[in-house]
Amino acid sequence: MSEADGYVVISIVQGQFVEAQIKAFLEAHGIPCELRGEALRVTHAISVDGIGAAEVLVPADRADEARDLLARAERGELAIDDPPAEPPAES
Repeated sequence: MSEADGYVVISIVQGQFVEAQIKAFLEAHGIPCELRGEALRVTHAISVDGIGAAEVLVPADRADEARDLLARAERGELAIDDPPAEPPAES
């Protein structure tokens, strides 16, 4: 994926867990997402000091929406509240 394919980089992340989490989050909001990075991050699980970083790519026409969603999530605006406790059942 590249700008020639109509995809642009919206973020650079570190670590496979974070990559997968962001990809799933964006796709759950209907935004196609691809990851691009060095093979070292997968073959050797290296993610130190920028080594093993991955780029998060989305279609150019969805980039602003994706950046906004990630920013809102980072600020905690999309947090799911705990459901209210149910009262004890009467016997």
